[in-house]
Amino acid sequence: MKNSRNSPCAATSSTWRVGIIIGAAFGKIVDSLVKDLIMPPIGLLLGKVDFTNLFFVMKEGATAGPYHSVEAAQKAGAVTFNYGMFINTCISFLIVAFAVFILIRAINRLKAAEPPAAPAPTPEDVMLLREIRDALKK
Repeated sequence: MKNSRNSPCAATSSTWRVGIIIGAAFGKIVDSLVKDLIMPPIGLLLGKVDFTNLFFVMKEGATAGPYHSVEAAQKAGAVTFNYGMFINTCISFLIVAFAVFILIRAINRLKAAEPPAAPAPTPEDVMLLREIRDALKK
């Protein structure tokens, strides 16, 4: 960071609030994208596997298994290790991280496209010193 104006901390509190609200909404969209659009085809390619129902029963519930879904196992009181939901969450995170990366890269490109500010005029005393130097060289 060159100076504090380019810092993410330089934003106003209202900017941060808007960003958090948009981020929360974006998170829901990505969650739906992963759950409803990306994971079903991947599940079909891997032999009709539903990732949300990939789990390991650590302790049987009040009614004995086998349980056909995480919900059924949890209703029976079983303790489950839900690695399928973890896979979905990891994929959601990767998509959000990639989207944020693309967004920040685009913002940085827009900032870089701005023309640099004109240099400040040389102070009069510096100009005078340069004239004296040039006169002494002759």
